[in-house]
Amino acid sequence: MKTAIVTGASGGIGREIARQLFKSGYTVFGTYFKNQFFEDGIISVKCDVTNPKDVENLVKTVINQTGRIDVLVNNAGVCKTGVFQSFSEADFDNIINVNLKGTFLMSKAVADTMINQKSGRIINISSIWGVEGASCESVYSASKAGIIGFTKALAGELAPSKITVNSVSPGVILTDMLKEYGEEELEDLKNQTPIGRLGTPKDVANAVMFFAKQESDFITGQNLVVDGLFLN
Repeated sequence: MKTAIVTGASGGIGREIARQLFKSGYTVFGTYFKNQFFEDGIISVKCDVTNPKDVENLVKTVINQTGRIDVLVNNAGVCKTGVFQSFSEADFDNIINVNLKGTFLMSKAVADTMINQKSGRIINISSIWGVEGASCESVYSASKAGIIGFTKALAGELAPSKITVNSVSPGVILTDMLKEYGEEELEDLKNQTPIGRLGTPKDVANAVMFFAKQESDFITGQNLVVDGLFLN
């Protein structure tokens, strides 16, 4: 049986990705940091993706229990909005550490296993703001742009080992990150989306599953935008 790790699986997008992988026959390890979750079929593991020891222990646990790692989905992330001048150095460090350093540490931790297997999928969750940049989300945008650059560069290194590395960039997705938005604001966001609705976690999970499937093994170093053509 194939094995997958999904970081940040306690959130809406991560949980749906973990569910879809499980339904497709994977043994799935889903990580959380603060909010433990319980989901049928998903092995819940606490892990701080910014902590090398935590990451190392997670990967050792997965290898000890299953003997392999076929898919890594780097989904764990944090966001803060505000004018640029309001961000402290601590804010910067936290966002960059979780979003970008976490992706680096997790990818590094699974790389040797995948290289030895001569197979593997690393799928990084970026954002349309990593492509476009968002006003009042400068640090978040920088971290997500970094993920796209990291994805493209790492893909070239790992391709000779038959490992693909791709990223998915969601647009406006109906998760807890939008819970502070009122009905009027959500309607405005919907009106900015030509396809006529806001995105769902399943939309993002579907894109991840595309990259996880064998049929995509000739596609690497790509960033797939899932935003309904959102008009920024």
